[in-house]
Amino acid sequence: MTAVFLDFATVGRDGLDVTALRAAAPGLVLHDDTTPDEVAARIAGHEIVLLNKVRMTRALIEGSPSLRVIGLTATGTNNIDLDAARARGVAVRNIRDYCTPSVVQHVLGVLLYLTHRLPQYAREAVDGTWARSATFGLTHHPIRELRGRVLGIVGWGALGSAVAHACESALGMQVIVAARPGDGAPQPGRVPLDELLARADVVSLHCPLTPHTNGMIDARRLALMKPDAVLINTARGALVDPAALAAALRDGRLGGAAIDVLPQEPPVDGSPLLDPTLPNLIVTPHMAWAARESRQRCLDELAANIADWRAGGDRGKVV
Repeated sequence: MTAVFLDFATVGRDGLDVTALRAAAPGLVLHDDTTPDEVAARIAGHEIVLLNKVRMTRALIEGSPSLRVIGLTATGTNNIDLDAARARGVAVRNIRDYCTPSVVQHVLGVLLYLTHRLPQYAREAVDGTWARSATFGLTHHPIRELRGRVLGIVGWGALGSAVAHACESALGMQVIVAARPGDGAPQPGRVPLDELLARADVVSLHCPLTPHTNGMIDARRLALMKPDAVLINTARGALVDPAALAAALRDGRLGGAAIDVLPQEPPVDGSPLLDPTLPNLIVTPHMAWAARESRQRCLDELAANIADWRAGGDRGKVV
């Protein structure tokens, strides 16, 4: 049974241990990256195809008679034509809850970075502002305590619940949870998204990209948020309208934002959020999940899914 990993460099370029993966997928061929034009040739004859962000279209799935399973080093499956896989009897396996500690650290880090005005104060410590001060310290950029503030979680899975627990236990925040977008009446204990946005001091997004969530944080919903609220997105870039967010920050209608994901990655066509003059914004290149331990866990979970599939199990089953 032959296997190929199409974009291994997205996970393991820096010497991660692939022993378990090679045991689960003997004869594994590793490609650091694969362009769309190369996919068909590289998966030809392979029964196991492993990938992270490479797209598997209907044409590719239908044109690969040897293909039996697609293993993802991700939770999201929007790059796979699941209907085509189902029709062809191709199994699809994803991984879950592999990067939670890394994402929690990132959310806490960017929240404190923005709330404590670290970029402004760090700059003024070295640009002469502090040296010219008449007092021993600078306090002119307002800092607020997070204890007792409201954290709104959108996406109550492993990541959202872990972020909520960390902010409750470490920072003393109060947590509210949004109803699942696209559902009818909110589930018990959850609130409609519009209500959450109006009440929260911090909003953290952890939901998948679906037709119901695509573009859900738009100009109308940003206008519902408090003018000193902070928005954090470590989920999917297309959840947020970049132009609307940039305008809200520039006009002072939002307190700050931390964005780890963009609709286009890498942003070869640019983005309104890459404007360095935007205030109280930190943009990072889709790395919230990428602690070394999380990436190793990612490979080990992928290996476990493939080994279980070969044994007839359904670990990580999507299709």
